[in-house]
Amino acid sequence: MSGTIAARGRIEKRQAIVDAAFAVFARAGYAQAGVDVIAAEAGVAKATVYSHFGDKENLLREAIAASADQALARNLATIETLTDHSDDIRASLERVGIRLLECYCDDRSWALRRLLSAEINQFPDLLDIIHTRAAERVTEALADRLARLTVAGHLHTPAPRLAAEQFFALLTGPMDTRARLGTRHVPNSERRAVARAAVHTFLQAFTPKPVGTPSRRSDT
Repeated sequence: MSGTIAARGRIEKRQAIVDAAFAVFARAGYAQAGVDVIAAEAGVAKATVYSHFGDKENLLREAIAASADQALARNLATIETLTDHSDDIRASLERVGIRLLECYCDDRSWALRRLLSAEINQFPDLLDIIHTRAAERVTEALADRLARLTVAGHLHTPAPRLAAEQFFALLTGPMDTRARLGTRHVPNSERRAVARAAVHTFLQAFTPKPVGTPSRRSDT
């Protein structure tokens, strides 16, 4: 029992350090972020931070990875709600689009993107962490759902992976312009309008055509 309690305490302490590190890195930037400040915010000794993570550079990577994992969980939970049982594919895609934008626009997500933008020249591998732990897996999950919707006759996506990438681009492109890396608040009504417009454009390209309708030539 004592060993279990000790292990749980170590895990909780590690999580507290990671959370504090992300907050401090996002607020101050890597160069100005002090390990002593991170330790104080985590409620641990400075030596404990080094014991868990070795150095500040590794701590930055762990904080980025933890944020990627959180984003992955939220996005996958949203995508899992997109099933092939609904008769109203437009409403289903709009609902998922709105929830994906909620994930994309939360404070931690914007903080993560600002941190990446600030530190990418010094630590180019941070993008690999985001892509392998979150972005790629989310895109693949959406591609799988779009493929299922195609089999069910709701969509026509000959290349589901490409269709998934285009769906995300239609959602996030306008939001990047409007939110300006999270420095401008985008009201819920505006996010819903972006999602509706994205779904409308997406369905223009990927709604099954009636039998006998000439298909448009698609570039590959």
